[in-house]
Amino acid sequence: MTTTTGTAAERAVGASAAGPRDGGIPSGAVTAELPSPRGRLSAAVLEALAAPPPARLPSSLGAAVEEADPYGEDLQLALYVCYELHYRGFAGVSAEWEWDPDLLRLRAGLERVFLAALRRDTLTGTASDSDVPAALEPLLVEPAEGGGVSDFLLREGEWWQMREYIAHRSVYHLKEADPHAWVIPRLDGQAKASLVAVEYDEFGGGRGERVHARLFADLMAGAGLDPSYLRYLDDVPAPIVAGVNLMSLCGLHRALRGALVGHFAAAEISTAPSARKMARALERMGAAPECVLFFTEHIEADAVHEQVMRRDVIGDLLAREPELATDVVFGIRATELLEERLADRLLEAWHRGATSLRRPLDA
Repeated sequence: MTTTTGTAAERAVGASAAGPRDGGIPSGAVTAELPSPRGRLSAAVLEALAAPPPARLPSSLGAAVEEADPYGEDLQLALYVCYELHYRGFAGVSAEWEWDPDLLRLRAGLERVFLAALRRDTLTGTASDSDVPAALEPLLVEPAEGGGVSDFLLREGEWWQMREYIAHRSVYHLKEADPHAWVIPRLDGQAKASLVAVEYDEFGGGRGERVHARLFADLMAGAGLDPSYLRYLDDVPAPIVAGVNLMSLCGLHRALRGALVGHFAAAEISTAPSARKMARALERMGAAPECVLFFTEHIEADAVHEQVMRRDVIGDLLAREPELATDVVFGIRATELLEERLADRLLEAWHRGATSLRRPLDA
């Protein structure tokens, strides 16, 4: 692996001065370029955003939405782009697009198709759909080293595969914990207080250099990747995009607050065991210390977070609103489903010696 002089933070700051496409750390003032379309739906959204609002969307798009693959490249990119208008937006795209009625109407159709598929593939129509302890139980048992992505990278992964994994995760981790902030005003009492405590840690405990998105940018710089916000959106496939869309979907809809809490709990519970393996894998590969730091930061913090999420957030939420139990289970199962789809994509490609991305990374 090639080494460079200076710390990752110094390299990132220097790159940031050269412009967002030449590197840099995440910043609310930095916006990404619009990605390339992946089909009719994403093309229509991107073409609309390239012009000033209001939307000029084809009337025939409704049928295309209903016929689209709910987990496919086209629908997932179209949704991601619509959601990004609520985060940092895109370079050259008017901020007025965020609340354009016709674009929101199209987004609602995309959401209905995606949400229906997730519910079909995770809910059984039995009593287990509201059994939150049973849904959490498998996540609380650390799996033996086996066939997962972190196991593969620890046991036999190569540096190019690790860099691909980091590129996949960048479309979320450069805005880590942002989607979950939307649920804060929708909670009350201990659930709200405890979730805010977890988010406080995710956002660096009041220290900008410790914000987890910043640590991930340092990780990317240390791995020789461009840490610009959404730099790799064009390169990553639908499975990772769908995982981020799940968070945005649940975050933006008050009716899905229970699902977002379930998702957040599932993510926090499963992070620490995976982070331990990733740190060891990076050490085995001789990665820079800033690469390892991102994962070691999560090992201890998320071991505490999982208990807070389980007992104080979910426990208090369901004590107040027991009718949300099915939504919490849905959030847990949907998270697992999309993570499994991503793992299948990565491992199938890597076992063939092929890239798991839509195009290989530059050396």
